[in-house]
Amino acid sequence: MSHQDHIYLDNNATTPLDKRVLDAMLPYLTDSYANAGSSHLAGLTVNESIQEAAWQTANLIGANEDEIIFTSGATEAINLAIKGLSDSPKKHIVTIATEHKAVLETCRYMETIGFAVSYLSVSSEGLLDLNLLEETITDNTLIVIAMFSNNEIGVIQDIAAISQMANNKNALFMCDATQAVGKIAIDVKKLRIDLLPISAHKFYGPKGIGALYVSAKAKIKLQPQIHGGGQQRKLRSGTLNVPAIIGLGKACEIALNELKKDEERIKKLRDHLEKSLLKIEGSFVNGNTLNRIYNTSNICFPGVNSERLIIALKNISVSSGSSCSAATSTPSHVLKALGLSDENALSSIRFSLGRFTTLAEIEEAIVRVTSLIEQL
Repeated sequence: MSHQDHIYLDNNATTPLDKRVLDAMLPYLTDSYANAGSSHLAGLTVNESIQEAAWQTANLIGANEDEIIFTSGATEAINLAIKGLSDSPKKHIVTIATEHKAVLETCRYMETIGFAVSYLSVSSEGLLDLNLLEETITDNTLIVIAMFSNNEIGVIQDIAAISQMANNKNALFMCDATQAVGKIAIDVKKLRIDLLPISAHKFYGPKGIGALYVSAKAKIKLQPQIHGGGQQRKLRSGTLNVPAIIGLGKACEIALNELKKDEERIKKLRDHLEKSLLKIEGSFVNGNTLNRIYNTSNICFPGVNSERLIIALKNISVSSGSSCSAATSTPSHVLKALGLSDENALSSIRFSLGRFTTLAEIEEAIVRVTSLIEQL
């Protein structure tokens, strides 16, 4: 394998577009360009394709197609899910300190308009203490928000237990499954999830398209955040981004068919990478290694500046945490919540593998990372 080749190990930031997804999208960028809201034959034909994409998306998470609202991505879906509840008489929100910035910043906004938000701490392994959650939820709690799989350390929370506690207090439950959808099996009905954001570019679909699953219970309470023609059940206005929606649907269909195959292969590669890198003296894994998604490994190399290592790796793409805060060299809020020192948090690297990662790439990454750490 040549050193010019790009080795991409940052799949939690974004994934490459699956060629099958691109092929499904192309006709809607060229010939089938009609507006899905138009009542002529061309428009109705495109609208049928939109309905199919809604079904494909719903089918992946065990929902019905009329419970899917297409958005520009997970961030918009999260904003709609949380801000859309601002008229509620209940004024308490419960979430976790290690949530994605899209959740935390939206919750901070809610505080400015009169909501109380409890940001729950996690253990040194990144797991939520369920007793703490139980003590925090009250009859005034409107919504409990918990991430399925953490974008930086891959830790998977006990979603069934969290959902049960929210339901017991008649609170809504939002699960940010942006990093889990398309990688692991999710059933929103079984897990009693009310609101679930999705982002296509996290599982080989296009950027700029996502969805929000909205349960019947949540739909009654939700107010639109974008007003206009009321295209999507009056919950989100705007001309539909047809090619992207078709791409999301296709990505969902492929994911459903290949979940098991992807998991088995990617987990083997991730474990091989992790085992090899843990031979580096002093290195350790951040977060719980039993309850986590199979494609992610966040490793601390004490004394090695992660930004310097990332630059030195050149054609090997890895990250030091969330891509949304990668531009800043402040320590990750997730790693700080685990109790890491600033120094160790800034010496941590996230490796996230994907459907197109090969064994040869992993072997090369092991060699390069190991030798660079010795130099640095």
